[in-house]
Amino acid sequence: MRALTGIQPSGDLHIGNYFGSIKQMIESQKSGEVFAFIANYHAMTSVNDGERLAKLTMQAATDFLALGIDPKKSIFWVQSDVKEVLELYWILSSFTPMGLLERAHSYKDKVAKGIASNHSLFSYPVLMAADILLFSPDIVPVGKDQIQHVEIARDIALRFNNAYGDILKLPEFKIEEHVATVPGIDGQKMSKSYGNTINIFGEEKAQLKTVKKIVTENVALEEPKEFENCNVYNLAKLFLDENETRELQERYKRGGEGHGHFKLYLAEVMWRYFADFREKRAYYEANQEEVREILYAGAQKAKAVAAPLMERIRSLSGIAY
Repeated sequence: MRALTGIQPSGDLHIGNYFGSIKQMIESQKSGEVFAFIANYHAMTSVNDGERLAKLTMQAATDFLALGIDPKKSIFWVQSDVKEVLELYWILSSFTPMGLLERAHSYKDKVAKGIASNHSLFSYPVLMAADILLFSPDIVPVGKDQIQHVEIARDIALRFNNAYGDILKLPEFKIEEHVATVPGIDGQKMSKSYGNTINIFGEEKAQLKTVKKIVTENVALEEPKEFENCNVYNLAKLFLDENETRELQERYKRGGEGHGHFKLYLAEVMWRYFADFREKRAYYEANQEEVREILYAGAQKAKAVAAPLMERIRSLSGIAY
């Protein structure tokens, strides 16, 4: 079973990144092939500073390794180090109806939120399709908001296959329903675009300050609290086992504690959960050349997988002559 996932190097990793896709990716290393890449081409839709993008790419690589990506078990590389993806992106563009992209929820949502509309943002799903189809994965672990992009990749692949034969493998998306959409501090989906994230790494005081900003209802201290729709509870349960979750629910029902108490509890739980990851990150932060060597080796492995398929596609499409 081959799984493929990618994440943009657009800043500090947050809880939504981890539970939305990274955790699934790390766990899938136990049972199959994992292809994981840093999507720096995609990041150009929001990062225009070249020096900053390079820095963010190394930061993302360091974070991924700290969180458990194992270069001995997985193929881990930077998107731009495998140029075949851009070639396939252009070829697939010829099989992508404009209407298909115009219906993309992510594009419409970002534009509605005030993000500048441009061609790279509009054609983002085609590049994502190339990312996926180039490596013939069986599954693509995604957050709920990315399901449509996998479906678009399948649609494009079908159109290509109708023209040239059964060449591109149709992937399936994989999603953990209970963590499909991680809430941000304002209750919306956690996203850098919305400025509502809680970072995984960083200073403890800074993380606590962010947690204290989580939007909650105004309920008297002695009164019982509703947990189902509480942003603090819905974040905390991501870190808890079944017994711990029940205990937290009982605390809400009893009353006598305010949302401020639950925020402190959430901050403590998160800090403990990522303790080992922070230690591992400190090692890679101090050994950046080792990180670069890991990325280079991963890119060579990724190219070796992509090359045979691209040779066939070039031949069938007439690019090779």
